[in-house]
Amino acid sequence: MLLLISPDCVEEALDCAKAAQHLDIVDVKKPDEGSLGANFPWIIREIREAVPADKPVSATVGDVPYKPGTVAQAALGAVVSGATYIKVGLYGCTTPDQGIDIMRAVVRAVKEHNPDALVVASGYADAHRIGCVNPLAVPDIAARSSADAAMLDTAVKDGTRLFDHVPPDVCAEFVRLAHASGRLAALAGSVRQDDLGELTRIGTDIVGVRGAVCEGGDRNAGRIRPHLVAAFRAEMDRHDRERTAGLPTAR
Repeated sequence: MLLLISPDCVEEALDCAKAAQHLDIVDVKKPDEGSLGANFPWIIREIREAVPADKPVSATVGDVPYKPGTVAQAALGAVVSGATYIKVGLYGCTTPDQGIDIMRAVVRAVKEHNPDALVVASGYADAHRIGCVNPLAVPDIAARSSADAAMLDTAVKDGTRLFDHVPPDVCAEFVRLAHASGRLAALAGSVRQDDLGELTRIGTDIVGVRGAVCEGGDRNAGRIRPHLVAAFRAEMDRHDRERTAGLPTAR
């Protein structure tokens, strides 16, 4: 399982660089613009320069409307700015077909510029609260658009968490559907250390966190700290060792 950490500024990215051995992907977002709020192109570039070259940089392009042309341009801007994972929040898509339209446009825009970049279709565990596409439709959207990964996050950051809206057995089905079509499965949404047992058990490929590695667990007011990143990774590694040894993972 890969660990994706989301700094919201260059200063936080420098703190991520100090903990580079404990993380796998640095994810650029702007939390005050939404769950998958897009940051500025120059911030993506500066963060790309701030973290070790062997650490891939991911960038969100926003909680997007159903406007394929607009979103494709945003995605191209992210990959041109140095991101190699491009995440799209299907916020304004109410049907799978709309999601496929968006993601096909993004995949073309990104892959024509950098065929090795990875495109991530992201849905929302709390889709029922915002009226967007069903979470379990996202793996098929990713597959039919030739995106590389399917992700779930939470849209409304009000203290509720991934498993509050999509219980572990439904997350397991999400992961199964993604894997069945050859996609990676990423899960996020106020994930904490005590969720890692379930996330490991169901075979999650990428876990995305911010609040769990911020001071006070506060994704908005807190700042990412290297020692919290190290502690989160240590817990991930413990669950991985237990799974490899065939021991039951904690729930």
